[in-house]
Amino acid sequence: MAAEILPREEIVAEKPGAQKRNFNYVCVCFIVDDVVKSTEYYRNLLGFSFNQYWGEPPCFVMMERDGVEFFLSSQGKTGLVRPNRKADPEITWDAYVNCRDGDALYEEFKSKGAKIMREPEVAFYQMKEFEIEDCNAYWICFGQDTRDE
Repeated sequence: MAAEILPREEIVAEKPGAQKRNFNYVCVCFIVDDVVKSTEYYRNLLGFSFNQYWGEPPCFVMMERDGVEFFLSSQGKTGLVRPNRKADPEITWDAYVNCRDGDALYEEFKSKGAKIMREPEVAFYQMKEFEIEDCNAYWICFGQDTRDE
């Protein structure tokens, strides 16, 4: 039996009589060489926002969109970026984002010039997915559950 996928606001809210959930959500943390360049990519191409940089020069930022967060960190070092594909070319994503309207996201990202690595398609596990590669070579998959369609 597949687990029920809930929107973040439903996950955070407690349900009467239900066992209290211990997890709220997860944030992805990517090591990047240039926090400012990476932040501009996530803001301009993927529609994420941020409130501030940390460090001088900037070495950490928290990007957010619709409750999904990406932490981008360099800690003043370079050459540490290591997408999963560098470890093994057969390994797929560095992050997977469950979404409600994948087609709209795909069109938005494509129109802004995001590097699309896989066009939208329905996987055998009933998720309609597409993949992008960010400015650091991390692969992010965006997937929408098709079971309710």
